[in-house]
Amino acid sequence: MRRKEYTGEGWFLRLSGNKLRESARSTALTLGVCAMPLLVCAQAPDGPMTPQPGTAVQKAPAEIKVRTLLVNTPVTVRNEKGEMVNTLEKADFHVTDNGVQQIITHFTLGGDPVSLVVVVEASDRIAPILPQIRKTGILISQTVVGPTGEGAVIAYDDEVNVLQDFTSSPDDMEKAMSQLKEGYSGARLFDAMSKAVELLASRPEVSATDLGKRRVMLVIGEAHDKGSEDKLGEVLRRAQLANITIYTVGISGLRADLQKKPNPQPVPKATPDGIVGMPGPPGVVQTPSNDPSVAGGANLIGLAVWVVTHVKDKVTSRQLEIASAATGGEHVSTWKNWSIQNAIDEIGGELHSQYTLSYTPGGNVSDGYHEIKVTIDRKDLTVRARPGYYIEPPES
Repeated sequence: MRRKEYTGEGWFLRLSGNKLRESARSTALTLGVCAMPLLVCAQAPDGPMTPQPGTAVQKAPAEIKVRTLLVNTPVTVRNEKGEMVNTLEKADFHVTDNGVQQIITHFTLGGDPVSLVVVVEASDRIAPILPQIRKTGILISQTVVGPTGEGAVIAYDDEVNVLQDFTSSPDDMEKAMSQLKEGYSGARLFDAMSKAVELLASRPEVSATDLGKRRVMLVIGEAHDKGSEDKLGEVLRRAQLANITIYTVGISGLRADLQKKPNPQPVPKATPDGIVGMPGPPGVVQTPSNDPSVAGGANLIGLAVWVVTHVKDKVTSRQLEIASAATGGEHVSTWKNWSIQNAIDEIGGELHSQYTLSYTPGGNVSDGYHEIKVTIDRKDLTVRARPGYYIEPPES
């Protein structure tokens, strides 16, 4: 039963019996549901809360960044005759990172496939040699890339052009090299190497859990740069962190230089005038007269470390040798009867007969230069590996 009543404050609908009980339950349920957001709001009011006097203000925890990285290093071992040694086991190798012994997580002998980028000069400075370079495509695909690898081709002069993206087809590699065209007088070597680093860094690499590929760059050109925006030290820093090994084939732009005997010249400085490339003994003030890079016995590893740690300085000579030394590769000059084909064949043979070691530095990886040392217990063998890598401090 329902009826209207006037209470003096307005008209109300009066319910009785079951209708009254149902209305009460409905009202209680509605109030209960509405109370939930009210309680939530009471626990987390809008806007900042004013701390009570004498109560310490809680601050958000500081962000902790722990950097981890995988370090791959190719290792070439030769005997006293210069022959490759391929009978060693994982237990024969010892690796340190800034003096700290590392655990080798991946170990192979020439078995990992290769991701290769060929960086080839196409300037008019080397026009007489271009016919020889055009014929190297099949040799590169067979001896360097191999049956399970992949390759890409970059040409440079005044510009940097990707002639062939990554392919596993030997025919595509051969075609890209055979169609190499003579360009202009510029030689943007460092920019071309930078592009190669970018391409290689996108490829899956070998690790303890991933069947990727070794990242390799093959540079065929002069030890000369003209017009690049990138600097060699910057490129090498990135190459080291991306575990890229750089092999270089040095060529000359003059046909006469290929035919005549080399004229011995003093080793040029790899650093600008007024900058000493290598540190001397403690307590000795270095001058141009005792700088090893001037005296003729330049330590390429030392120069490579200097270039990587002084990226803003300009490198004026021996750029290809330094690039190879900084990444554990090899530089081959095409002098006398040592042709471009011979050089590529030598590099391919080494790539598929060397060891690959991987490790992950423990703990938080510090900024700055990290020295890698790879040793074996046998004294009659010579070991060549990448000297290290550089980690830039975070931007402030």
